[in-house]
Amino acid sequence: MTKSYAHKLGHGSNGDVYRGNLRDGRQVAVKVLKNSRGDDNEFMGEVASIGRISHVSVVTLLGFCLHGPTRALIYEYMPNGSLESFAFSNNDSIEENYSLWLYWEKLFDIAIGVAPGLEYLHGQGNANTVHLNVKPRNILLDQELCPKISDVGVTNLCHGKESKRSTGDVRGRDSYDAPEVVSRKFGAIISKSDVYSYGGMVLEMVRAKRNISVGADTTSKYFAQWLYEHSDQFCNSISDISSETRDLVKKMIIVGLWCIQTAQTNRPLMSRVVEMLESSSIDLELPVRIS
Repeated sequence: MTKSYAHKLGHGSNGDVYRGNLRDGRQVAVKVLKNSRGDDNEFMGEVASIGRISHVSVVTLLGFCLHGPTRALIYEYMPNGSLESFAFSNNDSIEENYSLWLYWEKLFDIAIGVAPGLEYLHGQGNANTVHLNVKPRNILLDQELCPKISDVGVTNLCHGKESKRSTGDVRGRDSYDAPEVVSRKFGAIISKSDVYSYGGMVLEMVRAKRNISVGADTTSKYFAQWLYEHSDQFCNSISDISSETRDLVKKMIIVGLWCIQTAQTNRPLMSRVVEMLESSSIDLELPVRIS
């Protein structure tokens, strides 16, 4: 199927992803899992749960492979790769930063496209799933650059269901992790942990688009605090866009800042995030503070 893993699409803490082909010629993405836990029956039970998840904003699981110690998940193929590889760069130079030629409207479309998927996972469709790994690497883009959430349920397969209630020792930490993922003192890991990660991702989309550098750590609270204090200045500084597009940018900023509140009770549910993105920025207020 993968021609001996000849074409690697990506890698992560839970496994590597390769391009493959089904017998009917369809391209697929095959994720070969690392350190998958549980016996074969438990694995198939978890895969069956993932397979029941169905939403336009979630990557479709087509099947699985269970061959000796090898366990793999087979997904629909997303030709434009991840949001991370398409719109972000490790190098902040203009030449390297692909997000500079992604229109603000398309960045907003990606943000508002992901939100209903997370709302669905958090309970709207009885999925009741906490993703625990919302980040640009796990947002994939189809032929039309429409976003879909990937890696749903993979944390359970590789770390067990207890990982939902444990802290950041189950996997590598990064700037998209909610405080409670890093330390239990901030509360239990719940759906609002995904809300935090979503907000961090949206703010990073804004930062990368404008190629802004503020201090030593522009992907964390430093940039969020700067943006909180200069949001109007930031929006007004964007040239060659319409007032409608400026409204989209303002909404992304306001939503992002609300989502990254330290206290879980101050973060909105994803259903509220969808409402905010669908409204006008005039009707939205910044949080009282960045906490």
